[in-house]
Amino acid sequence: MSRYDTSELAIRLGHRAEAVCRHYLSNGRRCGRYWLVGDVRNTKGRSMFVRLVGPETGRGACGRWSDAATGEHGDLLDVIRESCGLVDFKDVAEEARSFLRLPHPEPDRRREPTPSGSPEAARRLLAMSQTIHGTLAARYLRGRGITNLSGTASLRFHPRCYYRSDEHSPTETWPAMAAAVTDLDGRVTGAHRTWLDPSGFSETRLGKAPIETPRRAMGDLLGHGVRFGIASDVLAAGEGIETVLSVRSVLADMPMLAATSAAHLAAILFPLSLRRLYVLRDRDPAGDAARIRLVERAANAGIEAVVLSPQLEDFNEDLRLHGIDALRAVIVPHLVPEDANRFMTPAA
Repeated sequence: MSRYDTSELAIRLGHRAEAVCRHYLSNGRRCGRYWLVGDVRNTKGRSMFVRLVGPETGRGACGRWSDAATGEHGDLLDVIRESCGLVDFKDVAEEARSFLRLPHPEPDRRREPTPSGSPEAARRLLAMSQTIHGTLAARYLRGRGITNLSGTASLRFHPRCYYRSDEHSPTETWPAMAAAVTDLDGRVTGAHRTWLDPSGFSETRLGKAPIETPRRAMGDLLGHGVRFGIASDVLAAGEGIETVLSVRSVLADMPMLAATSAAHLAAILFPLSLRRLYVLRDRDPAGDAARIRLVERAANAGIEAVVLSPQLEDFNEDLRLHGIDALRAVIVPHLVPEDANRFMTPAA
């Protein structure tokens, strides 16, 4: 065939997993059904293991690897990228084809190349990421005062997420918290990335990487958001992931949505069954404009809108500086009583 997509290349490499490991992870050795090596960059050691036997795809697939020391995992395309020091995926794919002795793909004139910020690119990023539990992303959230991470499957962690400050700058890699942006049907339409400081939490940057724009979103975002729980008749919506998770510390069972920006908060789509919307405002001009527009849209749709306001700039700042008891005291008096009984987390 003339064209090989990502999944097919990974499968073909998996068929020759041991040969790939001997070539690109030459500092390791075979041990039973696995290849053991120090890490994906071919360092000597035994903390990373590659499956040499298994199905073509899915859980336990041949060629999938995990690093017990770092929690990283991936496929043999990631091995080629890291061991060869490659950045652009087209170079990784070309190296894989060269190893497999596949012909150079003919250009497909029927389809345009997938844009780097497309929903397809967002879905691949999320597929390459891992659960946040036990990772730098979880430590980042704890540094922001957010300790309840149950029901946060929409959040992922990528240890080496690409970053470019602009089109003329070189590509860098930083660890990142990746969040799935989904539509009302749960289909992934985009992703939000928060690049993190690998050295840990700092009060000056609140754990974010020391780069120009440590937060960015990609894909089809308008009307959609990062969801925590499935909304039926009640939903809480705010701008940032940290803001929403802070309120969720008090209302753990209430379905919530982070729209990723003020403009997108004003434009979120409402589930047909929604009857009450809690608007988690930020105290700034953009937040005020989003609140006004969202309340207006909810009223036009016959949905009751209840605005919850922080004492400081946002609810995460309230949580970090005043603590969860003070945050609960700010939120609870403004809840509809039946929602307080239904969704509120019991005080410690």
